[in-house]
Amino acid sequence: MENKRKVYTVSDISKSIKHILEDSLGYVWVEGEVSNLSLPGSGHVYFDLKDKSASIPVALFKGFSQKVKFDLENGLHVIAYGKITSYAPQGKYQLRAEYLEPKGLGALMLALIQLKEKLAREGLFEEEHKRRLPFLPGKIGIVTSFSGAAIRDMIKVLRRRFDNIHIMIYSARVQGEYAPAEIISGIKFFNEMEERVDLLIIGRGGGSIEDLWAFNNEELAREIFKSKIPVISAVGHERDWTISDWVADLRAPTPSAAAELAVRVKDELQDRLDKDLRDLKRLLKENLNRKRDILKHIQGRYGLFRIKDIVPLKMQRLDELSLRMKRSSESILNTNKDKLGYIIKHLENLNPLTILSRGYSVTEDLKTGEVIKDLKNIKEGVLLKTRLYKGSIISRVEKKSPS
Repeated sequence: MENKRKVYTVSDISKSIKHILEDSLGYVWVEGEVSNLSLPGSGHVYFDLKDKSASIPVALFKGFSQKVKFDLENGLHVIAYGKITSYAPQGKYQLRAEYLEPKGLGALMLALIQLKEKLAREGLFEEEHKRRLPFLPGKIGIVTSFSGAAIRDMIKVLRRRFDNIHIMIYSARVQGEYAPAEIISGIKFFNEMEERVDLLIIGRGGGSIEDLWAFNNEELAREIFKSKIPVISAVGHERDWTISDWVADLRAPTPSAAAELAVRVKDELQDRLDKDLRDLKRLLKENLNRKRDILKHIQGRYGLFRIKDIVPLKMQRLDELSLRMKRSSESILNTNKDKLGYIIKHLENLNPLTILSRGYSVTEDLKTGEVIKDLKNIKEGVLLKTRLYKGSIISRVEKKSPS
């Protein structure tokens, strides 16, 4: 009995299941909700697709995950295309996906919405960050395809509106995988010039959402945002909107419209300048006439006719006042001089030296310096100093006499 039974290894069973699954189902479309999303550093993506009653593991390897235009997130309803296979090490079946699209919404449109919401949250579209366009740019830089119709339209409009404006063109691809990097290089080129242009236009003609997709690039949006030069975005037709339009300082519906918005019509500016000049001359003439009328009115007043008579009279009056002031000052000075002489003389009379000069003297105790006014304050034998007008005498008391 044992010789008749066939024993399989686990690997044999796994291989058989793998062959059965792959041969019977092969490539399939599977719809479900993303859950258990895993994004390892390898670039591969792993998640489960589930519905109300079941789930299936999905592996989206790097080569295919890089082609997905939108961000995967848990809860997103998607349709996956791939091959049903089994993962032998765990004995589980899975979907090896090669393509994903959002349910009910195109992948590109979903990616556009997701990027727009992300940049809006960061404030890149806020009006406060918009730079003011120059009134009349002297130099304009354009980043677009040199072989496209858009550049011919813009040059034609610019030359028609202002024929001697300086135009610089940076040729870049505006469609395809390498387009965003080349447009970014153009913006950097103009910003790093020693003498920068005054205004920058980026754009291209119309097309499908795939054709315009280069202008929905996140790195390009950030480069526009940090540009030191004001940027006009002119992508596609009036109905087309891209991320570049949202982040630029001004959105033009078409490349031709961008040229019209960038430069004013030279003839219109000249007409306006001529009108302003005429208005200025008229205002100056009116003001001059008004001042002339005021001057004539002043000249006609009675007071001006009497200026020749009034001035000499005022000068004579001034001389009289000056003479009167001089006399008054001399009188006050003489009076004060007499008072000062009297005070000086009085002070001289009070001066002890003046008294001594008239023959008087002053006697002091030589030892104490006390002035002797009474015999009671003096003793016999005491040395005295007698101060005269000129000089002094030292003497000794021999005898006191009350009379």
